Amino acid sequence: MEHHFADCTLDDARLTLTRGGNAVAVEPKVFDLIHLLVRNAGDLVTRDRMVDEVWGGRIVSESAISACIAAARKAVGDTGKAQAVIRTVARRGLMLVAEVSAEAVAPAAVAAPAIPAAVQRIRYCRSEDGRAVAYAVSGEGPPVMRFGPPSLQDLEIEWALGLHRSWVSSMALHTRYLRFDNVGSGQSERVLRDVDFEIEARDAAAVADAAGFDRFAAVSYSGGCLPALTFAALYPERLTRLAIVGGFVEGRSRRSADASPDALRGMIAEGWARPESAFAIGFATAYFPEGPTEETREVLRMTQAACPPEMMLRVRDAANNATVAHLLGQVRCPVLILHARDDSVHPLSQAQQLAAGIPGAELVVLETANHVPLHGSPCWESYNRTLAEFLTG
Repeated sequence: MEHHFADCTLDDARLTLTRGGNAVAVEPKVFDLIHLLVRNAGDLVTRDRMVDEVWGGRIVSESAISACIAAARKAVGDTGKAQAVIRTVARRGLMLVAEVSAEAVAPAAVAAPAIPAAVQRIRYCRSEDGRAVAYAVSGEGPPVMRFGPPSLQDLEIEWALGLHRSWVSSMALHTRYLRFDNVGSGQSERVLRDVDFEIEARDAAAVADAAGFDRFAAVSYSGGCLPALTFAALYPERLTRLAIVGGFVEGRSRRSADASPDALRGMIAEGWARPESAFAIGFATAYFPEGPTEETREVLRMTQAACPPEMMLRVRDAANNATVAHLLGQVRCPVLILHARDDSVHPLSQAQQLAAGIPGAELVVLETANHVPLHGSPCWESYNRTLAEFLTG
């Protein structure tokens, strides 16, 4: 059947979703959730029923359910605020409130080739101290490893969210892209471990070994530059090139002897345990003042679910007091630094220090105030093109 609602068509024969006539890539569980809601349009679908039909009755975390719902809303052009298509019934479940019509698909159309749904396969390896580290590989091409902000990534949630899928997909178009969750967060073992960037670099080496990455390029985002640069110094023979997005040399506590209190740390302490609290939203807005708003909230939803407050505070303190100045001269591979001109979290001067300290490094200034470019930002296309050309060069 083809189910028509709002400006969407869900085809349960081809397993496809279109909106405004354009194909929308959705993860299988997101498709299954939309299909369940469409088949029961106008009726309440409880959380228990979602778990039974979408996850086969398996135990699933609230964060995974919330991420799936958010991705479903994004796919059909809805938002948690507007709820014009998918409405939340408080403490009970969901209801698809748009008018739905259905028509049978012609046999010839059923026989047409289906667009395969993307599937993510999460694997595990062990760190030196025996902790389970989750990782996943996407795409084909030259090998590239991601160093995300320490303890702020979740492989499963970012795969379900549209914005993060676009980040992963843009890299997987050109590379064999290796992502992993730090110990203490995401799909990796949830233990409260001290933040040590050398240990995190060794964790990355264990992941690379497990994935079969011998020599490879790497890209780091924000505080991910700390373990990435440590890795470059520890394993110079393994890294072919390194891109640093939104990086820094010294944490905010080291930049000035009279540094003011860390307002962002206060926002974490006050609001991180409450989903999308005003404090948490303020934290996200500081990183992405230009939005778009829904994409910024996606980042917030993932990071709050990925990292518990106690671990987040440890990460923040470690980054504030960190320095990699002593490592810059040891980096031997080509380095490209991409940094927002109006970044208020880590100012452009920090990127300039990176470029001046790393032999042969190049700096590209991005015309945005967002700490890292978001999909829909004016510089998004040129940023991705520049990054892909460097990493695959």
